[in-house]
Amino acid sequence: MENIFQKIIDLPDGRQITIETGKLAKQADGAVVVKMGKTMLLATVVSAKEAGEEVDFVPLSVEYKEKFAAMGRFPGGFMKRETKPSDYEILVARLVDRALRPLFPEDYHAETFVTINLISAEKDIIPDALAGLAASAALTISDVPFSGPISEVRVGRIDGKFILNPSYKQLEQSDIDIMVGASADNILMVEGEMKEVSENDLLEAIKFAHEAIKPMCQAQKELAALAGKGLKRTYSHEMNDEEIRKQIWETTYDRVYAIGKAGMSKQERNLAFEEILEELLEKYTGEEDEPAKIVMIKRYYHDVQKKALRNLILNENLRVDGRKPDEIRPISCEIDYLPAAHGSALFTRGETQSLTTVTLGNKLDMKIIDEVMI
Repeated sequence: MENIFQKIIDLPDGRQITIETGKLAKQADGAVVVKMGKTMLLATVVSAKEAGEEVDFVPLSVEYKEKFAAMGRFPGGFMKRETKPSDYEILVARLVDRALRPLFPEDYHAETFVTINLISAEKDIIPDALAGLAASAALTISDVPFSGPISEVRVGRIDGKFILNPSYKQLEQSDIDIMVGASADNILMVEGEMKEVSENDLLEAIKFAHEAIKPMCQAQKELAALAGKGLKRTYSHEMNDEEIRKQIWETTYDRVYAIGKAGMSKQERNLAFEEILEELLEKYTGEEDEPAKIVMIKRYYHDVQKKALRNLILNENLRVDGRKPDEIRPISCEIDYLPAAHGSALFTRGETQSLTTVTLGNKLDMKIIDEVMI
């Protein structure tokens, strides 16, 4: 017998969002279906039990995919199979990733995959505004360590009135189009565009979004409690040795600070930092040492670098390349650098360069847009 649990979120305009778990993707660590009207998103999360060797970051992957079948369509180009993600799908995945990633513990190093699939679509409902809610709900009911829940909403404004999760037609009339990601307590991410609105109007739009997000976060907590899920797993993905940590700080902090203050070129500075690291690895590791110890030493040394170079700025108003906090690198721009290209420009700022080209085409070169919701 299926154990299906649901929570319904009532939006201020009378619409409803339903979060359901227990029906689909039962083998995932967490899975939910978020439904609004005829639009349905399936979000799943799967996380490895152990961390990979020499991993010292949070290996999180977020994927958003819109199925053509969700709109009763199939790809219209030469290829009739769904292939790589579109630019739009990649951007939606990034919006979700930006809100989720800061809420994972820094010492959690197990590979984690969050996938959001549009499995049913209603033309008047923009599904990307529900993707963050779906991903967070899947994480909240899972045992994966996560300091959520969060949610994301889109805010528009027509004739001075804010609209939550507007339709495509409403966005055409709106002078605000922003996506806001937040927990019940804090704003995590803002992305969008506006037609020359005031700063106060933007702040009011963010507040409007946050008030709508709070009940969404509460609904996720209630769903986890209702389903009897959400207890987080225990893990130990980092080796630690406080004695080695103390020794590394004592022996390298002043040297790193001095290198940062010396005003070396980037290459010289990196070589100097690498020499210190090589000394540490030679001193504290042997042929039989496990990779985790090497990762530990590199992590401790990175902490020293971060602290020393930050203090250099705070204490002496000096950055590693010799600039003060209010000084910028030399900037130069040159056009028509490539004589045969239709257009080109070379932009240089310090040691960073961008060589850009433009090619003019005709209407036969236009991209044919073949996406689910268009």
